[in-house]
Amino acid sequence: MIGILSHSAYRHLFFAQALSLLGSGLTTVALGLLAYQIAGPDAGLVLGTALAIKMIAYVVLGPVGAALSSRFRRGPFLVTLDLIRAGFVILLPFVTEIWQIYLLIFLFQACSAAFTPTFQATIPDLLPEERDYTRALSLSRLLYDLEQLASPLIAGLLLSIMTFHGLFAGNALGFLASAALILTASIPAQKPDPMRRSFRARVSRGSWIYLKTPRLRGLLALSFAVSAAGSMVIVNTVVFVRDVLGGSERDVTLFYAAAGLGSMVVALTLPRLLEHRPARPIMLAGGLLLSLSLCAGIAAETYLQALAAWCAIGIGTSMVMTPSGLLLRQSCHAEDRTDLFAAQFALSHACWLVAYPLAGWVATSFGMDAAFATLSVGAAAGLAAALHFWPRHDPTELAHEHEEMVHEHPISDDGHHEAAHRMPIDPTGQKHRHRRFRHRHAFVIDDHHTAWPQG
Repeated sequence: MIGILSHSAYRHLFFAQALSLLGSGLTTVALGLLAYQIAGPDAGLVLGTALAIKMIAYVVLGPVGAALSSRFRRGPFLVTLDLIRAGFVILLPFVTEIWQIYLLIFLFQACSAAFTPTFQATIPDLLPEERDYTRALSLSRLLYDLEQLASPLIAGLLLSIMTFHGLFAGNALGFLASAALILTASIPAQKPDPMRRSFRARVSRGSWIYLKTPRLRGLLALSFAVSAAGSMVIVNTVVFVRDVLGGSERDVTLFYAAAGLGSMVVALTLPRLLEHRPARPIMLAGGLLLSLSLCAGIAAETYLQALAAWCAIGIGTSMVMTPSGLLLRQSCHAEDRTDLFAAQFALSHACWLVAYPLAGWVATSFGMDAAFATLSVGAAAGLAAALHFWPRHDPTELAHEHEEMVHEHPISDDGHHEAAHRMPIDPTGQKHRHRRFRHRHAFVIDDHHTAWPQG
């Protein structure tokens, strides 16, 4: 897996992502301390609201950011967003009011909502071979899990020699270094869309393709299963370990580490498995494991049993999320890739926007067992929906029939156009008629294929 870092441009982007993730992890720690400094006992409420603002920014602005990125070169666009994020982070130590935290968090996350899908959609262009891309996906997942473990440790070490304001400065430096790495990477230009679409059309295009594609509807359902299980870990671990198990703060860290370790084990082993097995059964098995792990949380009678349930949640999460990039790349043309990654980014975070408050409210109002049961049902519902939406037989190439149609766009040699189809009355040569015909090819939703073939 590490061998993929021999690719120069990808290596630069990988380390840019590592610096960005580490900086964000440090800021999460520092933000909690800043909230306590300003709000005191209400710091939890402030952080909860900031988390909700983050999710709302991701859901609403992810597709908008992707539409904006199509109008700029990707390299300078990503560098600019890194620089802006560095500027917002460096302002955080100077805030004195809670509303200022909310405003800066929204602006910062708005930039992240544009940056992340554009960054993710760049990797398939750098690594066109599926084997290389699969390894890059696993390496990215491993990096995410390592950050979850390393950030609190590094933050603790830094706080022993500086105030928490220094963590914000460290994050800003991380974004500046990320920008420098992206600037030195040779990033291929985004394939232009031959259609001159309006900004509004670009904003909705990714979601249109996503929701019309059965395997991606299945991915969305499994994303809800991931959010149901993940919200239990993120929202309720502290209360579960301290109040239910009677553990210490150190034990809380071990539970987070168990979930991260489970995820990392899968990230290390999955690339080889995906070379011989399709993604669907692996991802569905991950969804099943998530629901069963939450049930195990109810039945856990010992510390080790509960720790195993947390580890299993990490395993199931990685089984679902690591192959997701393969599905997205398979389901669109290159010119639509950023829009589709943005749709996944927004829709998956919409799942978290539902799961986060649900996990906290049920646990607070009805107890931890009720939270486990409710979220297990949620994960099972996601799995059931994935089984319904994502057919067992899911070939890349599909035979399908085109109805006769007339439309206008630049004509390319893609198997759907012949000179005889063009309408002679159109002076631009772009308005043309398609006669009814049947053929077979790699099928994705686009302007010539607006619905998935039935049967």
